Amino acid sequence: MSTVTVKTGQPSALAEFWHYFSRNKGAVIGLVVFVIILVVAILAPLFAPHGPNEQNRAVLLSVPFWMQGGSASFPLGTDAVGRDILSRLIYGARFSLFIGVVVVTLSVISGVLIGLVAGFFRGKIDTAIMRLMDIILAFPSLLLALVLVAVLGPGLTNAMIAISLVNQPHFVRLTRASVMSEREKEYVIASRVSGAGTFRLMFQTILPNCLGPLIVQATLAFSAAILDAAALGFLGMGAQPPTPEWGTMLAESREFISRAWWVVTFPGLAILITVLAINLMGDGLRDALDPKLKRS
Repeated sequence: MSTVTVKTGQPSALAEFWHYFSRNKGAVIGLVVFVIILVVAILAPLFAPHGPNEQNRAVLLSVPFWMQGGSASFPLGTDAVGRDILSRLIYGARFSLFIGVVVVTLSVISGVLIGLVAGFFRGKIDTAIMRLMDIILAFPSLLLALVLVAVLGPGLTNAMIAISLVNQPHFVRLTRASVMSEREKEYVIASRVSGAGTFRLMFQTILPNCLGPLIVQATLAFSAAILDAAALGFLGMGAQPPTPEWGTMLAESREFISRAWWVVTFPGLAILITVLAINLMGDGLRDALDPKLKRS
């Protein structure tokens, strides 16, 4: 009588990732909140009761609906020119997430390429690159971004370019450190002996094994980009009115803070909740991607 042996296969990479990620309850909550914000931003015309720049002069600085004199037509009240705050927050999520995606993409691509070159070739190239990165890191990030925007000119596009340049050294240093730890390992030496070229070694052999910390850093850079863009907008150097960007909304409303608290409170809460959710996700990604934190 023959016996049938059933093998239990190893869990897939995605299942293993979710197992470690879901153990961090804060990360799961952050993921849920971020997905909600993302869906609301993508479907902004469906969720927003009014246009982001639609003005109603009859309801200037209208209070939120739960306060005396509030209206359900303007759930979170209106600003100084009669624009619905809820609608502007919803459309503002589009700008904030777009800024984060563009900044992280530019920072990751340029930082990883420069870090790969520095870590792989070493020598004078490495020294020159790292001294330049040290100079950039010597300046406070927001101050350097302000200087760059002042040179390039105020505006959302220039603000994203400035923020990406400020965030780039973090990816350069992280990529360089990861490449230096991987380039002397046996699998890289074996690939080099078997005749693999420089680009194959860099991009197909070494880089895939450096992605874990880079993904975590990209998540944290995403939230930092939203904060920096809001700060530049608040200072008048980022998105310009009437763009419904959260930092710009704060700048437009600061003179009314003493008599209309809602015009500054809700944009501030939107920034806080979004950045907190992304940071919680970053903690979960670190736990799921760092082998040292996993138990066999």
